[in-house]
Amino acid sequence: MSENVENVVIVGSGPAGYTAALYTARANLRPLVIEGFAWGGLLQQTTDVENYPGFPEGVMGPEMMQRFRDQAERFGARLVTDQADRVELSSELGGVHKVWVGDTVHQARTVILAMGAEHKKLGVAGEEELAGRGVSYCATCDAAFFREATTIIVGGGDSAMEEAIFLSKFAKKVTVVNRRDEFRASKIMLDRARAQENIEFLTPYTVKEFVAGENGALGHALLQNVETGEQRELLVAGTFIAIGHEPQSGLVRDQVELDASGYVLTEGRSTRTGLPGVFAAGDLVDHTYRQAITAAGSGCQAALDAEWYLRDTPGVPVPSDMPLGDPAETQYAPAAE
Repeated sequence: MSENVENVVIVGSGPAGYTAALYTARANLRPLVIEGFAWGGLLQQTTDVENYPGFPEGVMGPEMMQRFRDQAERFGARLVTDQADRVELSSELGGVHKVWVGDTVHQARTVILAMGAEHKKLGVAGEEELAGRGVSYCATCDAAFFREATTIIVGGGDSAMEEAIFLSKFAKKVTVVNRRDEFRASKIMLDRARAQENIEFLTPYTVKEFVAGENGALGHALLQNVETGEQRELLVAGTFIAIGHEPQSGLVRDQVELDASGYVLTEGRSTRTGLPGVFAAGDLVDHTYRQAITAAGSGCQAALDAEWYLRDTPGVPVPSDMPLGDPAETQYAPAAE
């Protein structure tokens, strides 16, 4: 085992991980980023991004993530394109944390968790092939591409209703497809969706297959009635799957506190977990907004929280060239006598 102890190890990438890397790198902390093989997060699966400030003409998701990555690396972030296999997080103030990549262990004074979340998928034929070509998982991101189109939302919870309401501002018609006659959505959200003239409901149906049209994009969805087995084709230009997200928290499941859905819990408005020196950011902690810009913002917060922890924790060596900032307020320094 190497005796070298990193100032910061960031597990994960995407907007949160790379923003944390950028900020900690500019603070002369030389972060080590275990970015994973599928670096870039969900934006690697996205085509045009039109709602991120600073890109008035839009930008492709993979290009945006390459820019995030390049900027972090420019300021000194070191990238490991591999998976973190396991972690051993210390519960001691000023303790050393360990992150394994294969047989190599990286020791760190602080760890920023940014593993993100994955869209839950239906797992039906054509879904993967047509992702980004009519099959989407984010109406907030992609609804504008389906102006005056016929579309469907798959799901029955509050998120599905929110997606349907947002999509109804653009699409000609929105059909909410749910496998049950009852909906998990709250009454207020269901009422709001039902109040939209161009939203209708189709139950109890499931999607069996997505089929491409002549242009190679989504042409129709094959649905099946759960009770009767009856099948029907629905001509659609766009499908939005809103059946939830899966936070990628398995790596730390038994070491940091999670909520009932598996999201990492943080303290108040900070990114601090219940373990000193361990911070969490991005979609790993966020089941409300789930946008690239909010993930990037929380990555910035995690970087600052980690910097302040290193600066203010008794017994933790402060890097000689780290900007010290204003120590007037701190979460970590001992209370005044």
